[in-house]
Amino acid sequence: MNHSALGYRVFGEPESVLHVESRPPAPLPAGQIRVKMLFSPVNASDLIPMTGAYRHRTPLPAVAGYEGVGVVTEGPPHWLGKRVLPLRGQGTWQNSVDCPMALAVPVPDDIESTLAARGYINPLAAQMMLNLYPPKGKRIVLTAAGSDCAALLGQWAIKAGADAVYGIHRSPAHAERLRAMGIIPVLQQDTATISAIAAQAERVYDATGGRLADGILDAMPETGIFVCYGLLSGTPFRQQPQVRWFHIRNYLDALSSDQWQAEFCEIWPKLLASHYGDVTLFPLTEWRAALAYYRKAGRLAKPMFAMHDSRVPVLW
Repeated sequence: MNHSALGYRVFGEPESVLHVESRPPAPLPAGQIRVKMLFSPVNASDLIPMTGAYRHRTPLPAVAGYEGVGVVTEGPPHWLGKRVLPLRGQGTWQNSVDCPMALAVPVPDDIESTLAARGYINPLAAQMMLNLYPPKGKRIVLTAAGSDCAALLGQWAIKAGADAVYGIHRSPAHAERLRAMGIIPVLQQDTATISAIAAQAERVYDATGGRLADGILDAMPETGIFVCYGLLSGTPFRQQPQVRWFHIRNYLDALSSDQWQAEFCEIWPKLLASHYGDVTLFPLTEWRAALAYYRKAGRLAKPMFAMHDSRVPVLW
């Protein structure tokens, strides 16, 4: 069976540059395992590199996708049939991925596959940020609070002893979900309330940038810490002493293989105990519909590619 992958050969808007390519499978490189993909989600971190925003570290041609889950079909016998996250190698928006054995993350049996597929980008970023900038006893503000990463940041900050967590969100559809997590919802249009909570904020975890970031920084105390981990608005903001930049890639190379695996041993039980949203499945061939759904205002579910050519999810 031919290998199918969703990739791009030039930079531009994802809807313009992505295309499905099919080719015969290549021999498996030494030291790697081959993983038949089950599911791979659509994240902002998947789409932004296609625009050329990080062209200095995005070699072309490229297969899209940074995370997902699959089953090992080739490699040493003790790997065969195991579910793994094939990470930090090839793109995951394809029906099989070759992955270095040291970086393949085994998935525990009690983790359902569509949850496992989302076990890397947002959970690891949230865990690392909370370890670097502890929330215990602090008043926390989240931007883009309807996002998966912010939801985990908020829930895990509460469990780590945060004094209060406020979540700034654009769509009213997110308010009830945030309250269920223990996060106090604040509409992004409510500038007066945002100024009030920012004036008492000791930690801000921001994925938006732009005018919202400027407004929060103008109001927050000089002793507060503003952690920026994204720029979803596409607009920069004024740099002030409170700002700390977080890019997950800057920390990965420093992790030994044992430390890398240990991060996920910590993530899995926390994910099981967290609200992490629903998913909506799309075949890889319907990638345009998946991207349109991703961009839908007030979206409450994560679009995810199902690589097994069925609309019925594989629940492990």
